[in-house]
Amino acid sequence: MSTHKRTLGAALVLALTAGLAGGATTGGAAATTAEAGRTPGATRLQEILDRLTTADGGPGALLDVRDRPGGTVLTSGVADVRSGRPVHPWSRFRIGSATKMFTATVLLQLVGEGRVDLDARVERHLPGVVRGHGNDGRRVTVRQLLQHTAGLPDFLDHLEPQEIVRDPLARRDARDLVETALAHPPVFEPGTGWDYSNTGYLLIGMIIEEVTGHPYGDEIRRRVVRPLRLRETSVPGESPDIPRPHPRGYAHTGENAPLLDITRINPAVGGAAGEVVSSGGDMNRFLAALLDGRLLPPAELREMTTTRPTGGTDGRAYGLGLESKPLPCGGRYWGHTGDFLGFETASGATAGGRQATVMVNAGPGGSDAQSDDIRAALETALCQGRPRTSR
Repeated sequence: MSTHKRTLGAALVLALTAGLAGGATTGGAAATTAEAGRTPGATRLQEILDRLTTADGGPGALLDVRDRPGGTVLTSGVADVRSGRPVHPWSRFRIGSATKMFTATVLLQLVGEGRVDLDARVERHLPGVVRGHGNDGRRVTVRQLLQHTAGLPDFLDHLEPQEIVRDPLARRDARDLVETALAHPPVFEPGTGWDYSNTGYLLIGMIIEEVTGHPYGDEIRRRVVRPLRLRETSVPGESPDIPRPHPRGYAHTGENAPLLDITRINPAVGGAAGEVVSSGGDMNRFLAALLDGRLLPPAELREMTTTRPTGGTDGRAYGLGLESKPLPCGGRYWGHTGDFLGFETASGATAGGRQATVMVNAGPGGSDAQSDDIRAALETALCQGRPRTSR
């Protein structure tokens, strides 16, 4: 799936390229390979991973593939460019915007419980919060926030990148980030277009908290993480540390420039739109449970998987916190991409019971080739063992 351009990582490319942060590390580490339980076609997948850590410039890469009989984990490159430590097969990493799948799942559970109406105005739950410069919560629905059709400006378009680079551990409150966005006019009238906006998911997190009386992260843990026993998944809040084992996260600071280690950052800047930490195995288990109906009642799962085109040429469509895209072997897959400081990821699953997650420990500033090969690894993994069909 194509990476959304207004990720936190993309917002910082200019600042990083300008050299506003010190502590750069040396890149160019030689690729290494580790694997567990090869399946047919793993050689082709390994070739793509090795390309990610050589020609594409990523330090390390991981691919976790699961289906009903079992699974495969392949790795390439290094988790740490200084020590040369290889990527651990069970690595944890920041999943960025794939967090939206978790946030949307919790909100839709509340819909199923009759506590939230998808077509209710945002004003019902957050009175007076969405106001100013033409933005009005009395005209925006909960559904529109989830599907990026609300027209609200994205706070990532209006952050000062230098501030985050200079002080990555600073606390950035969701309400302050929403106010930063709403100081600017909407992109379009609610319901008249599609434009990816992280602001909407900060507001969804706030609605979850208003309805339940608990932090949205607690609700993700209670409703998703614990029931599925996702032991490698966490909602870190303001903790800058990723539980071990994990690769270090790096940013590209320019062509042929050293990599910058940005592993430690206060993830609250992503909030309900992008702060979750997980692993390949946990992401695959989550997607399997989501599509199997173990997390949502049938009516709410239908709402989540009712999509609209995003306007691109790749056939991508967006539901409620969940994307779908055509597979080269026929059919479609469901999932989400993620791009947070230090990491680029993609997770996807087919209705036939196959899931895959890809991670590279580099972003922002990665090449288009890196994003293309992440997508190629994901789609190749999902197509393995399936006959080609016409679309």
